[in-house]
Amino acid sequence: MRPIDPVQHQQRRQQIVEAALECFAEKGFHRTRTADIGRRAGMSPGHLFHYFDSKDAIFAEVVEQDRRDAAAHFAALHAREDRYGALLELADTVLALVVQRRYAALTLETAAEALRHPRLAAVFERDDALIKADLERLLGDAAQRGQIDPGLEPQALAIWLLALMEGALMRAALDPHFDLARERATLRLLLERLLRPRGGR
Repeated sequence: MRPIDPVQHQQRRQQIVEAALECFAEKGFHRTRTADIGRRAGMSPGHLFHYFDSKDAIFAEVVEQDRRDAAAHFAALHAREDRYGALLELADTVLALVVQRRYAALTLETAAEALRHPRLAAVFERDDALIKADLERLLGDAAQRGQIDPGLEPQALAIWLLALMEGALMRAALDPHFDLARERATLRLLLERLLRPRGGR
């Protein structure tokens, strides 16, 4: 048996994931078949199963890649001295993703599928908990440095900020007139009024 080239193997897995993302965005998870993904990836279903044992496994990898991207972004934010500026940067990043209708649709599809499927729900809940913990840490650090209102409780605040971001995804997916420039200015104003210490500039 010829040894597996790990670089080529990973490239083929990523090719399948990209094909699945396109199919999920167009058809939704349930209407997408592995044959659809394989055809989009340029391979037979049998060949596809050398890399993923099921459509659920592909979906789980989509969620896992999103978590890894979020973890890398939070690592960069945690390295900044200005935690308040890091929070504003995070808001800008989320808004930039929100206006990508494919990303918004895929995020809603992921959440909907997690509600229906116990295995995927476990993956989604684990990744959501990690993102929430990263946001709590960022908020807690900012409060300790006096860069945001220390009277705000990081855990509760993280939940409401995530709810705000998730609501923005739904709004962008449903509203074709969602204007990034206008909404960015409003979001920054909301965050400033919510987060800044009392009496701070």
